[in-house]
Amino acid sequence: MLPHISHPMSDLPPEAASTTGNNGCDDVSSRIEQIAQTRLGPLASTVDQEGYYPLDVLEELAQAGLFSPFASKDNPDLVQAVRGVAAVSRWCGSTGFLVWCHMACALYLAAAPDPSLNTDLLALHLKGARFGGTALSNPIKAQAGIEKMALHATRVAGGYLVDGTLPWVSHIAQGQYCGAVASLGEDRAEQVLFLLRLDKPELLFKCPHFSGMEGTSTWGIRLQAHFVPEQDVIATPAAPLLKQIKVPFLLLQCGMAAGIIQGAIDSMQEVEGPLGHVNQYLHDRPDALASELKTLEERLISLARTPAPQDRDYMLDVLDIRAHGAELALRATQSALLHQGARGYLSSAAPQRRVREAQFMAIVTPAIKHLRYEMDRLSQEEMPV
Repeated sequence: MLPHISHPMSDLPPEAASTTGNNGCDDVSSRIEQIAQTRLGPLASTVDQEGYYPLDVLEELAQAGLFSPFASKDNPDLVQAVRGVAAVSRWCGSTGFLVWCHMACALYLAAAPDPSLNTDLLALHLKGARFGGTALSNPIKAQAGIEKMALHATRVAGGYLVDGTLPWVSHIAQGQYCGAVASLGEDRAEQVLFLLRLDKPELLFKCPHFSGMEGTSTWGIRLQAHFVPEQDVIATPAAPLLKQIKVPFLLLQCGMAAGIIQGAIDSMQEVEGPLGHVNQYLHDRPDALASELKTLEERLISLARTPAPQDRDYMLDVLDIRAHGAELALRATQSALLHQGARGYLSSAAPQRRVREAQFMAIVTPAIKHLRYEMDRLSQEEMPV
């Protein structure tokens, strides 16, 4: 029997969490939390230190229903999905990121016009029989004017030829796949979103060694006149779909931040007995952080229940909570390390790992600076009278 441990978003009031009171969703959440605690807890250091890619655990989580919120292709249950990401990220941020990648890819598959993607592959994807990630960091930065599109596609009979290089893409390996975007035409003004099947070893190359996230199976992708058949095209033009999925893309990342923050609070509470008498003099104590996390979670659930990507104020709130989550994760994980002292500085210690997980949250697309840039630009846009 597992000891009871409160989990991210478990204490929200019924009106804040649409799944509260639904026995089916509660059962799914309990199974996910149990697998995350018993399987990922002991494995987290191996994932972080040895680069173990935990597909076996992801398959268990999938079988438990982690990806079931995306079974409704037109109306995924973002509340339940965010809770799932948070529950996993609490025990292992790298695996939480893999869950996010897998969920993002599910959004692309669900939007594809071809039933081989939106029905057949999506079903396998949701139950963890097939795996795939997302290569949308570059196009999202390109949409914001931060960098240029890295991939370019040329129309040919039956599909497209794609050229270009992406320096790092996560949750991919030979035999897997990812959603990717390439520019089209001489002026490169239009874009095509497609499923990139990684069926040839020469498509992948190794990345430099990161300070963390080594268990996320992150590779570089190099394409040279790579043929993408018409059936693997998800959207062209891609811009409307990219705008539509931006909300779940960001809110699911907030679930990662919530889990990392809760994990940091757990680490602080672990040492309250032996070290509380001196830790009381530190800033960002566990009770204070727990209160901030609860407020963040309530905002997050509210935004996830009522997505409104066309509303400027709503999008500003989404961008703001994503930045707030990253910033709170940085504070919480640093405080957890200070609370635990030398024991938390061991290379295998959870607080030391979570500091790097929080730093990843701060720089992964969209990074805090990217979010602030977009908020500033959106705030200055004139609305039609």
